[in-house]
Amino acid sequence: MLNVQLRGLFSLKKLLIINFSLLIFTSCSIQQKISRSAKQVINDSSLLTAHLGISIYDPESGKYWYNYQGDKYFVPASNTKIPTCYAAMKYLGDSLVGLRYFGEFKDRVVIQPTGDPTFLHPDFKIQRVYDSLQKVTDDIVLHMGISDFHALGNGWAWNDYNESYMAERSRMPIYGNIVRINGTFRNLNVIPKYFKNKVDYIEVDGEEILLSDTNIVLTKGQAKNSGHYNDSLYISSVHRAYGQNSYGVRGSKRPTGKIEVPFLASETGLLEALLKDTLKVKRVNRGSFYVEYDKKIYSQPTDSLLKPMMHRSDNFFAEQSLLMVSNERLGIMSDEKIIDTLLKTDFKDLPQRPRWADGSGLSRYNLFTPQDFVAILNKMKNEFGMERIKVIFPTGGTGTISNYYKADSNFIFAKTGTLSGVVALSGFLYTKKGKLLIFSTLVNNHQASSTAVRRAVEKFIQGIREKY
Repeated sequence: MLNVQLRGLFSLKKLLIINFSLLIFTSCSIQQKISRSAKQVINDSSLLTAHLGISIYDPESGKYWYNYQGDKYFVPASNTKIPTCYAAMKYLGDSLVGLRYFGEFKDRVVIQPTGDPTFLHPDFKIQRVYDSLQKVTDDIVLHMGISDFHALGNGWAWNDYNESYMAERSRMPIYGNIVRINGTFRNLNVIPKYFKNKVDYIEVDGEEILLSDTNIVLTKGQAKNSGHYNDSLYISSVHRAYGQNSYGVRGSKRPTGKIEVPFLASETGLLEALLKDTLKVKRVNRGSFYVEYDKKIYSQPTDSLLKPMMHRSDNFFAEQSLLMVSNERLGIMSDEKIIDTLLKTDFKDLPQRPRWADGSGLSRYNLFTPQDFVAILNKMKNEFGMERIKVIFPTGGTGTISNYYKADSNFIFAKTGTLSGVVALSGFLYTKKGKLLIFSTLVNNHQASSTAVRRAVEKFIQGIREKY
């Protein structure tokens, strides 16, 4: 009987050793196969002079299938929106707090902004905050609350101030903090209309033509060139003077569509003027007193903000989302303070401590590792579930990967990142055998086109899907 038991224990031990050996062999085999595939990316002509990091993780086993410089730091560009998205998913609830207020929406109301970027933004047709404020017939008092941030983020390129992707941050955004202009020189359509009298000149063939009033009447060269400056001359570009809400418009003979330029949201008195102009109330003033805000207006479902933030890589939505998280969690709008808090709490167990500078990834001060992104993405999967993630993250053929991963597109859900010399892609990958993997590929200092780098990475990722 004892011999039978010993033989049974020996057989069980042998079986465990064999299974363990097979597991190690299989794991090593996968790593070797992926390593061979990765060499094609590493040695691709578009990446020969670049710095590259790749991490591929199996959340089921809790093991990395592959790491190539996965613990090294890279500028991640818009992959920075991944930790911002995590924080927003966790702390902004199901719906955004669009406004806190004290009083009733009648003659007078005291309101406190929350940083909500959807207020009168053209992407959001339902405007609950606007509808409520329209009920005020006399006086709106703005109590701006406590903030500790600058209109432009730490490390942003200052000479991009005129680009639509770098709208200024503010405590109460309106119209997305963007001026939208289209039409012809004689029939300008400016949203918000307040800025129509801020258009100072038009320029055709290098010649500036000053404007006499808000009706956009040409005052210089009109008689001499009356056949040239007509309704067929469309707006081709708009330039805002640095540090001012003063605009110049350039023309084209072909329709160019709507031009978007950030306005100087930090200009003193601008928010009050825009609210008065839009809401048609008598007075909008700022108050410095303290009140208990016991009422809220919810503006939009949270994921209706996060989806465009991730699909089109909306920097403004990302920055304001992080400020909203700060306001909800700390009672102060401060990107620096909320980043420090998140790194000490939710992200304290990341493999490498990031240098995190802003919410959007516009700053080159940001430094993350591929393993950091894998860890954050794994947190998102575990805490929020893949079904919610699949709605928020773009898949192949949509959003910023609309030209990539088109075949059988619903196998990848990932966030891109692009700056000059930077290409990033991190997210989730379903293999053809049904395995869910988390991956991060970060490329810095490449000298090729971004398209060439993305195609090389695409070939590698699709190879992983096909083989495993």
